[in-house]
Amino acid sequence: MPRHRPGGHDRSTAAGAVPAAAVKGPVVTPSARREWPVPVLLILLSAVPVIAGGVRLGDLGGGPVTPDNARFFADPVPVVLHIVAVVPYCLLGALQFAPGLRRRRWHRLSGRLLVPLGLVAALTGVWMSLAYPLNEGEGASLTLVRLVFGSAMAAAVLLGFAAVRRGDIAGHRAWMTRGYAIGLGAGTQVFTHLPWVLLPGQPGEATRTVLMAAGWVVNLAVAEWAVRRGPAAAGERAAAPARR
Repeated sequence: MPRHRPGGHDRSTAAGAVPAAAVKGPVVTPSARREWPVPVLLILLSAVPVIAGGVRLGDLGGGPVTPDNARFFADPVPVVLHIVAVVPYCLLGALQFAPGLRRRRWHRLSGRLLVPLGLVAALTGVWMSLAYPLNEGEGASLTLVRLVFGSAMAAAVLLGFAAVRRGDIAGHRAWMTRGYAIGLGAGTQVFTHLPWVLLPGQPGEATRTVLMAAGWVVNLAVAEWAVRRGPAAAGERAAAPARR
């Protein structure tokens, strides 16, 4: 057997594994790596409304008046409020889907911002639908769709806030996820419009309404899938056999 001198150092430690106390800095675990793809993808999808909002504010700050933006120059308040609310709502909302952040105080603090931001984004969307004239190729059906989804987003945010106030965390997550999915509709609508961007011609009034609605419907379908396979839903499925 190898001898170990009192007060000496174990050579196997020096040549082998480094003691945990010697490791400096945070250790990134595999679970920590797995929790970030969803927030990153949501931030990338948020790039569409963020960039579009920045361009719109730049136009209003000194750009030329064109037939496409004249309505915003005539009444800039609703569109400016919408952009100022929706940009941080999309970015902060994406970070709420990181489980590591949900376990920290940051989640609660940012959530207090997300509720008013989400309400302003939703209600100014309704305001713009009623206040601004329609673009060419848009009709009353698209206005109706915008009013429905804008109102649904506001309702989801309020229901999520009410749920957390009464201690219903699962209900809070479900409703806030649905509200965020509607708020991120502009990002998905880029993809639903791709066939008409790549192919010649412009979509008619009915087609444009369907393409716009498809962006919100796809987001809500994904949100509902995520809600139903979340931790609360998994707990209910596990408890179901015991109740039989």
